Amino acid sequence: MNRTIRIGTRDSELALWQANEVKDQLKALGHTVQIVKVKSTGDLILDKPLYELGITGIFTKTLDVAMLNGDVDIAVHSMKDVPTALPQGIVQAAVLKRANYLDILAYHDNEEFLGQREGIIATGSLRRKAQWLNRYPTHTVVDLRGNINSRLEKLNNSDWNAAIFAAAGLERIGLEPKNTIGLTWMLPAPAQGAIMVVAMENDEEVRDICAQLNHEETDICTRLEREFLRELEGGCSAPIGALAYIDKDNVVNLKGVLLTVDGSKKLEAALTAPLGKHQNLGIDCAKSILSRGGKRLMNELSNSILKTQIFSTKKLTNAQLQRFDSTIRVDSEDFIKISPNRVSPIVLKKKVRNAIFTSKNAVEGLLTNISADELHFENIYCVGRKTRRLIQKKIGKVTHFENYAADLANHLVEYIEGTEATHFCGNLSLDEIPKTLGEAHITVHSVETYKTKLSGQKMDDAVEGVLFFSPSGIDSYLQNNRPNKIAYCIGETTATEARKHFTNVKVAKIPDVESVIDLVNEDYEAP
Repeated sequence: MNRTIRIGTRDSELALWQANEVKDQLKALGHTVQIVKVKSTGDLILDKPLYELGITGIFTKTLDVAMLNGDVDIAVHSMKDVPTALPQGIVQAAVLKRANYLDILAYHDNEEFLGQREGIIATGSLRRKAQWLNRYPTHTVVDLRGNINSRLEKLNNSDWNAAIFAAAGLERIGLEPKNTIGLTWMLPAPAQGAIMVVAMENDEEVRDICAQLNHEETDICTRLEREFLRELEGGCSAPIGALAYIDKDNVVNLKGVLLTVDGSKKLEAALTAPLGKHQNLGIDCAKSILSRGGKRLMNELSNSILKTQIFSTKKLTNAQLQRFDSTIRVDSEDFIKISPNRVSPIVLKKKVRNAIFTSKNAVEGLLTNISADELHFENIYCVGRKTRRLIQKKIGKVTHFENYAADLANHLVEYIEGTEATHFCGNLSLDEIPKTLGEAHITVHSVETYKTKLSGQKMDDAVEGVLFFSPSGIDSYLQNNRPNKIAYCIGETTATEARKHFTNVKVAKIPDVESVIDLVNEDYEAP
């Protein structure tokens, strides 16, 4: 084969390790291979919406889109993260030999807490939480999310007794802590410890090559575990564990478990079949659980788990909602309502040497009063890329813009022409720019082109984080809610206001909605 096989991967340390393992095996077979790091779905274009193609999980979505776009030939995943139904046109091409499938407990100093009534264990997995509480019902389980490196750091800096990890992930990147215990009694996630390679269904050449990497025993066992999961209609949001193995007598063994989140209820099933007659084990194991109260338990889980975790104070588009990890339940509503003000034509038709806009709302409010042709602006300054695009489309050239109001204020102090400026704003706009310019003896005339009405709703206690896009959104939220959640903020101005009330504030690297969503996904990365 003369073509180079392009391997798509995420850029985390573990993902790159797995991609390089596939690369090394393909090179050993004599093929030319290239690793392609795929960062985000934001810049990728599809002719159809993601949901129409069956693309769901955030941990596989980015690579699925890259494959469908023809940017990569194969993709490498932790198999436990792959949805049981693959997108249209993408198929399983190989499963590498399974590594350690166990969960392990990493603890601080000693194991005494295992025999004590009190104990604090950290994990972001409902499956691990449920099984731990089933065994240690008086212990406390706290949430732990992020990639392996960040979770280990959080454990080291905490007063928790221990945290639970997948052994394979730690071992692959050489991060296994000194103090660990293998949790042999805990059933792993279906396909835990296995690496899956996927390819395009119509690319027979690549599929034939990848087939040489397939480990048959791992393939058989992980298929059964994933069929068990699919039959239960569960995913990352349900506490489900499964493990299959083939013993020395060529008998296939499968054990599965379904629990409530608090571990108080547990349903198990264990079945065996001779190799060659094992094909229905996964489905039969799931049906055994469903027939013994599993259906009722799954309904209880749906009612208790499927509550909104993340709430956006700005109504999100379908494309933005699809950007979230599929396991995160998101709701959104506009917490501020905007209405344009009537502004005197005499004020608006005056010649303005320096016009300042700090939001799109100010531009839109202005243009409901007067046409762009009637405006006389010598210089236009603004905050935000979207505001700049709107001004350039509707009014004219922007002299200078910054992503943050504080940065624009500092720029104007140094470079503004003359000693006067007109700030087109709303009734609740912060005085950051007028204050900074005033201190520099620059006169600022404020013209309110729109009004902001606070209209925040009461949130469910299950909501863990809130997306904020303006200080006004924070004010609206606080009318009916307590600041006891994570505040995900679009920029530093919003974050500054949030820090006055919230203890946990996170700021997007780029001031746009997609970057705020990425902040959330980082927190909910697969445990």
